[in-house]
Amino acid sequence: MRKSFILAIALLLSSSTFAQRAPEKIIDKSLITHRMQSFGKEVMSPEKLWKLGRVSAEGLTPDGTQLIYGVSNYNFDENKSEKNLFIVSVKGGTPIQFTSEAGGESLLHIEDNGDAIYSYKGQLWRKNIKGGNAKQLTDVEGGLENVKFSPDGKHILFSKSVLVNKNHSVDKYTDLSKSNVYIYDDLDYRHWDSFNDGRFNHPFVASYDQGKVVEAIDLLAEEPYYSPQAPFGGAEDFAWSPDGKSVLYVCKKKFGKDYAQSTNTDIYRYDLISKRTTNLTEGMNGYDTNPMYNADGRMLAWLSMKTDGYEADKNDIVLWDAAMDIKLNLTAHWDGTINSFAWSKDNRRIYFIAPVKGAVQLFEVEIPVNLKNRALPKIQQISEGQFDITGIVGETKEGLVVTSTTLTQATEVYLYHLKSKKLNPITKVNDEAYAQIAPTKVEGRFTKASDGQDLFSWVIYPPDFDPTKKYPTLLFCQGGPQSATTQSYSFRWNFQLMASQGYIVIAPNRRGMPGWGVKWNEDISKDWGGQSIRDYLSAIDDLAKEPYVDNERIGAVGASYGGYSVFMLAGVHEGRFKSFISHCGLFDMTSWYGTTEELFFANHDLGGPYWDKANEKTYTVFNPINHVDKWDTPILIFQGGKDYRVPIGQGLEAFQAARLKDIKSRLVYLPEENHWVLSGHNAQVWQREFFGWLKETL
Repeated sequence: MRKSFILAIALLLSSSTFAQRAPEKIIDKSLITHRMQSFGKEVMSPEKLWKLGRVSAEGLTPDGTQLIYGVSNYNFDENKSEKNLFIVSVKGGTPIQFTSEAGGESLLHIEDNGDAIYSYKGQLWRKNIKGGNAKQLTDVEGGLENVKFSPDGKHILFSKSVLVNKNHSVDKYTDLSKSNVYIYDDLDYRHWDSFNDGRFNHPFVASYDQGKVVEAIDLLAEEPYYSPQAPFGGAEDFAWSPDGKSVLYVCKKKFGKDYAQSTNTDIYRYDLISKRTTNLTEGMNGYDTNPMYNADGRMLAWLSMKTDGYEADKNDIVLWDAAMDIKLNLTAHWDGTINSFAWSKDNRRIYFIAPVKGAVQLFEVEIPVNLKNRALPKIQQISEGQFDITGIVGETKEGLVVTSTTLTQATEVYLYHLKSKKLNPITKVNDEAYAQIAPTKVEGRFTKASDGQDLFSWVIYPPDFDPTKKYPTLLFCQGGPQSATTQSYSFRWNFQLMASQGYIVIAPNRRGMPGWGVKWNEDISKDWGGQSIRDYLSAIDDLAKEPYVDNERIGAVGASYGGYSVFMLAGVHEGRFKSFISHCGLFDMTSWYGTTEELFFANHDLGGPYWDKANEKTYTVFNPINHVDKWDTPILIFQGGKDYRVPIGQGLEAFQAARLKDIKSRLVYLPEENHWVLSGHNAQVWQREFFGWLKETL
């Protein structure tokens, strides 16, 4: 259930709002005071959060001296975002706006002559980075997605939707054009937030000449398979060989029940001359993704998981030398899991990023001189600090261009100097906004877990935190369940925003999170309601000993597995918490197994179906619905109507149970949202209800 974003209101920050609180709660007066003591700065608010620019690193010029990046800005009046491209030197400086069309542009590549090829509204455009007018190159019906050019520019690899199965009545019965019926004979009838209408994204190779796209070949030949992967795959699932004679694509060539229960994606090579397709990862049964050749094309690397059905398995870098036909797992001996990687320009090493001890950092692994001896290569961590490295854009003479965040700083692009080990900002999109916002302190904290293990948490304090006062405190429960709580920046579960409303926030790195070794990450599987829940209780109990924590005003909040954790805690907390908030949480594991779509996840993490007695503990002891008899605490429940990962019944069941037990409770139903909240206006409502509930109950 990997992969998770949002906001709301100035009223909550006004002194008149705080004045309505009970007089015995001293913290309310201190909140007014701390706003006035922030050296003239305002605290973070939901509106300010969504006014921040969202930065994306698009690519470097061929000489590595300039960066093209995107900035998306949200328009409250129109309830939509506008993205434009900018150019700036990698040494920093004043950026130049490169595009200004209404919509969103994404860079594809920059040619040696400075011409930038980018996509806009599904078509290809050309514009030189030195200026001039943009020229539309293509006018392909239905548009082009995930475009990658061949090295010589004479072919393109792209994806588009293909009707394979007539699952929708208007396709099956063309005379009934006003019908709206779906017909299925197998699973994978819905995924993430969409019902399967029989259309599948397929990779195509076509000849390309100055905007003319001809002789397009469907590499999946109208088979019912997805490439890029559904629902989140993109251009990273495609690659050209450096000689331009073949293409690679990632695909899980399974259908129906088999598709829903497997993570066995493979990397396929299609030869343009022979028109033959070869499976390069035959016999490798987990996720195989992100294929990437080195500069000379002699070696191919990709990310690989070993176990079929285990989506959060250890992610390794596998290297393949085509000439010697040798595959070597470069990171098998390393006790961690990898997010993404990039080749060095000299082909001698691979840089990668991975979670480690509450952050995401840069590493490098050396490429062995001789793969035949299968010597374990050296792996070295090359960055360290209270920040996340979220992506590697490219390599320059000085170092690596990367994207980075902290818990109090949204994504910007930086130059990481390999010699000085320092991050220098290239973009400063949100510096002016942050300069007006009162800072929140973030500290790491270790606690002894119930089994004696060291448990790390991030603790975020309100602006102008005063240890002589008492503060309401929130326990944040992470989703995943194998998602890391690091220095990432969220536009919904934003710790800076929560702390700025006067709450202390503690975010534990409980069992199941990567960054603390493979075993720590794996320990949560089939033990959802066990040690990880005890880790949460250990973390909040330890922090509650501090004199500045108001033990009468502690709440627990979370989404997805974090929402499940809230439902579980509601039945086992023994009076610790005074308020709960669960977003799209799993409430009844039996009905959830019967309605969720990625069954490989449920089969691995829960052990399998509810009718198998070997999994009884999952559906009894670790099932929140079986602890409702002990529910006695106010609870707010958010539920998305198009959430097919944790379907609507989960939230409705929990709300109905709470109301029938006469517990103060509220349901916030978002009919057009999925497992996340993507609409800006809906996000504002979400934040208003979130902080409004805390105001009522804490």
